[in-house]
Amino acid sequence: MEAIASACMDLSGIDLDRVPSHIGCIMDGNGRWAAKRGLPRTEGHAQGEHALFDTLEGALELGIEWFTVYAFSTENWKRPKEEVRFLLNFNQEILDRRAEDLHERDVRIRFIGRNNWRVPKRLVRRMDEAAEKTRFNKTMTFTIAFNYGGRAEIVDAVRALVSEGVEANKITEAAIAKRLYDHSMPDPDLLIRTSGENRLSNFLTWQSAYSELYFTDVLWPEFGRDQLADAVREYQHRERRFGAV
Repeated sequence: MEAIASACMDLSGIDLDRVPSHIGCIMDGNGRWAAKRGLPRTEGHAQGEHALFDTLEGALELGIEWFTVYAFSTENWKRPKEEVRFLLNFNQEILDRRAEDLHERDVRIRFIGRNNWRVPKRLVRRMDEAAEKTRFNKTMTFTIAFNYGGRAEIVDAVRALVSEGVEANKITEAAIAKRLYDHSMPDPDLLIRTSGENRLSNFLTWQSAYSELYFTDVLWPEFGRDQLADAVREYQHRERRFGAV
């Protein structure tokens, strides 16, 4: 991938036959990274792009099948207007710069979130184009949660059930799961959050019921393939019981 170092990640101690099928990531700490250096917050977001694609390179090397990131939440509209405007334009620019490269790497791009609410039409068009261009790729599915909130997703699923006239006694977990933004997405095995915050902040609320959680103090712009490898090593040392003994 463009602008990514060619060095391979350290795979020592990792069983490549037991890597997570799906990793979700809350990319937190761009603003704090910039503030520590006396830079504007936008510089933190720009550096965060390099961190994202270095991490994606590591995910491809590990053989991760699904990788989902929290790019813009429904709560992010509360940020200063200048930063919101920057993030909207920045996300479109990332697609302009990176979609073709991801396509060449056989990565399928998908989006989850309320793209019919507040998101500029030009950005929705670019998102649709990237998803359509890469729809048949199979090596990895890279999902971008944009204008996304876990509770909003559940509300939208319930609204769909109501609008379809589903009877109350027919509403099951499976019925709700089928109406989530991407019902084909498997639940994440591992959720990573950077920057020392120990919460999920409304990310994949339904899907993360039995996900392993990995919190790190590393700020997102300093995260990359090596830190991803550390998270996978920790994951492989855990025992997943899903409520059983």
